[in-house]
Amino acid sequence: MEDRYLTIALCKGRVANQTMELLENLGIRCDEIKDKSTRKLIFQDDEHKLRFFLAKGPDVPTYVEYGAADLGVVGSDIIEEEQRRVIELLDLGFGKCRMCVCGPKEAKELLLHREQIRVATKYPVIAKDYFHNKKYQTVDIIKLNGPVELGPIVELSDVIVDIVETGSTLRENGLDVLEEISPISSRLIVNRVSLKMQKERIEKLVEDIKSKNVL
Repeated sequence: MEDRYLTIALCKGRVANQTMELLENLGIRCDEIKDKSTRKLIFQDDEHKLRFFLAKGPDVPTYVEYGAADLGVVGSDIIEEEQRRVIELLDLGFGKCRMCVCGPKEAKELLLHREQIRVATKYPVIAKDYFHNKKYQTVDIIKLNGPVELGPIVELSDVIVDIVETGSTLRENGLDVLEEISPISSRLIVNRVSLKMQKERIEKLVEDIKSKNVL
């Protein structure tokens, strides 16, 4: 088992790039993964016996839960939303943003008085948990896949639940952050069986990340 490759699923885009920068600080390189013209799906660092592949964010915890990947790097928002049976090992400290309730300023009153409202979101699990279990407010949750900022603008919803990084898109559309639900950052997750079978290698990787002060 010691000779087998550890497989790491990475969330496509900026998270994958930041993860590879982090690993390069540990001497782990895989330049092929940065080649935007390649059609390869699997990338390897033969020296360290690591294998990487890129996936859409919501799929990363699925690959890890079912053992197709030993480890994964993905945002804490996706971990909470997908509710997969994985173990969170480490907050990697990048990809920081916030999960927030947003809407027009006048919608603040609807939140203060716990009125029944409509909430548009890409994150129905997070939204339901926040309103039902933390605010004890009755809501009608509307799942959207596109720009959720449209919800209040076209009167589909009273507010939205979404990720906020700079807030510029909200401001351009006349919306504000009304309440913050939770901070978000990229996390290292692991398959439960892999953690048992490859415990030493995985724990060493975690300790290397910590000791190099790369977070």
